[in-house]
Amino acid sequence: MAVSFDLFGTLVSVDRTADPAAAVAAELRERGVAVPADWAEAYGDVHVDAPEGAEVPLPAHVAAALRSRGVEVPANAARRAVVAAFDPDVETRPGTAEAVAAAAERGPVGLLSNCSVPELVARTTIRADFDRDAFDATVTSVACGWRKPHPEAFRTLATRLDVAPQTLVHVGDDPEADGGVEAVGGRFVDVSEVPLETLAARLRDGGDPCP
Repeated sequence: MAVSFDLFGTLVSVDRTADPAAAVAAELRERGVAVPADWAEAYGDVHVDAPEGAEVPLPAHVAAALRSRGVEVPANAARRAVVAAFDPDVETRPGTAEAVAAAAERGPVGLLSNCSVPELVARTTIRADFDRDAFDATVTSVACGWRKPHPEAFRTLATRLDVAPQTLVHVGDDPEADGGVEAVGGRFVDVSEVPLETLAARLRDGGDPCP
């Protein structure tokens, strides 16, 4: 058995900006980019044609949105603006450290997160109150190209952990996204049904973590 965890909403809570378009616009202006007057509309439109379930990195979306309004972006400015706009304040959820440590005692441990912002997962785990070294593999949608519940996201994690996908027990807060593990033969643990403290106790007792 390998245990994998979702990050946002499962292991940590982060302050999410109420207006992502405005936050990105402010950081673009800081970098000398002329933000169009209808930026909110441009930001909300689809500009990158991607397959269903694929992740479009937010910097690519931002650069394409600017180009759609005739604004050319200086090298790497879109990425730097996005990373700065989503720099997180992190609160570790109760039971997180115990659940991660208990999972590591049972076998391979992975982290699988939907996240379109480069560096955000790494910055979040650095600021969180758990042992980052307990994770044998970390996979993000922005890096692997697929968002949960797409099966490829889970297969990528299983490959990185060197386990069969059907051995995955994935812990998360979103039955639609995290429950996608069941499509590859794995099992889903919903933290609303099995709190992290309970999960840690089950793992340490050698029991089945699933309800």
